[in-house]
Amino acid sequence: MTSSLVFRKGLDLKHAVASELNDNYHSELVEQIKADGYSYRSGRLTIHLAREFGFCYGVDRAVDYAYQTRERFPDRRIFLTGEIIHNPHVNERLRDKGIQFLSDPGVDSSTLGPQDVVILPAFGVTTGEMQRFVGLGCVLVDTTCGSVLNVWKNVKRYAQDDFTSIIHGKVWHEETQATASQALDEKRGHFVVVLNIEETNLVCDYIRHGGDRETFLARFRNAVSPGFDPDRDFQRVGLANQTTMLMSESLQVQELFRQAMLDRFGEVEMGVRFRAFDTICSATQDRQDAVVNLLKEQTLDLMIVIGGYNSSNTCNLARICAQRVPTFHIADPECLESPAVIRHRPAGEKAEVRSQGWLPEARNLSIGLTSGASTPDNLVGATVRNLATFCGHTPEPS
Repeated sequence: MTSSLVFRKGLDLKHAVASELNDNYHSELVEQIKADGYSYRSGRLTIHLAREFGFCYGVDRAVDYAYQTRERFPDRRIFLTGEIIHNPHVNERLRDKGIQFLSDPGVDSSTLGPQDVVILPAFGVTTGEMQRFVGLGCVLVDTTCGSVLNVWKNVKRYAQDDFTSIIHGKVWHEETQATASQALDEKRGHFVVVLNIEETNLVCDYIRHGGDRETFLARFRNAVSPGFDPDRDFQRVGLANQTTMLMSESLQVQELFRQAMLDRFGEVEMGVRFRAFDTICSATQDRQDAVVNLLKEQTLDLMIVIGGYNSSNTCNLARICAQRVPTFHIADPECLESPAVIRHRPAGEKAEVRSQGWLPEARNLSIGLTSGASTPDNLVGATVRNLATFCGHTPEPS
C-alpha cells in the first residue's frame, strides 16, 4: 500500500502568505473600533462590538495552512474534502485560488493519486475518509482543530472502555460525523447523536424505563452506530459534544443524562457507569460569553450576527441574541440591501427571508454586532460601513 506525506504543523511558508491573508481578511476599521473601546459612533448611530468575535485560532490556522498549501504546490491539483470552514466568502476565495472542493458537483475524486494534495478541514474527516486518502498516497494537509482532536481523544477512550458515546451535535455536520467515526475505530465502540433537549429526553426515558426497541431505532436510525442495541448499549455512557454547540444546552444535556443514569443504576454505580468532559471549544464559549455580556451591558435596538447560515457557532450566537433583542443573522454585508430591506435567517429557521422596515428611522440607534468564529474581520468592517452609510455617514479607514 502507498503511504502519504502528511503536514500537520503548516508548511513553513507562513511569512510568504501573510501579506495576502492580511489583504483578504483584515480590516483597519475593525482595528480602530477595538482601539476605541469596541464602539463606533457617528451621528445618530452607535455600534457596539462584542469583545470576542470573528476568526478563532483554529479557523485562522486552517485558512493559513490552505494558503500555504497553494504556495508550496503551485503546479499540483489541490482538493479540499469540503468547506474548510463554514463561511462562503472564505471558501470562494479558495476556489478562486484553484483549490477544488470534493463536495462540489462535478468534481471527480476517482482520479486522486500520489501527485494530488488533499486539505482536511478544521472540522476533521471521518476515519474512513482518512484511510482512503492515505491508501491513495495523496499528500495530506491536516488542519483539524485542536479542540476537535480533544473530543476525539475522549470518544476513543470511551470506546476502549466499552462506554457508549452520547454526542450532543448535529448528525449531518462534518465535525459530528468525524467524531462519531472515532467511536467506531474501536470494534466495540457505539454512539448516539442527540440534537437537542427533546431528543435527549427521549433517550433518557429509554435509559430509565426501556421501551420499544424498534421504535427507538427507527427514531434515531441516522444517529446511532451500526448494530446499536438500546437494550444493551446504555449500560455505560460517556458524554461529548460538537465543539460549536450552545454551551448552556450541552451542560443541560449532560445533566439530564447524569440524572437518568443515576435513576437507573444508583449513586454507587455512577463511577463506573457515567463519564462526562467539557468539550465545548474555548473560542466558542468566549464568543457566547461575550455576546451575553454585551446584551447585559448595553441597551440595544437590534443585534446583527454575521456568519454562514450553516455555521453552528454563528447560529447559536443568533439564538442567544434573539432571546433578548430583535436579531438579524446575515451571511455577509450584502444582505443589508438598504435601510428598508434586509436578507437574513431568523434564529431557529432554515431559510433566508427578506424583511422590510428593519432599521428604525429618525432617532438615535444602538446596534450590537458580533460574528461567528469562521467570519473574517473584513466582513465585519464592511457591515459597519453599510450601517453607517444607511445612517448618513461613510467611515474611514476601510
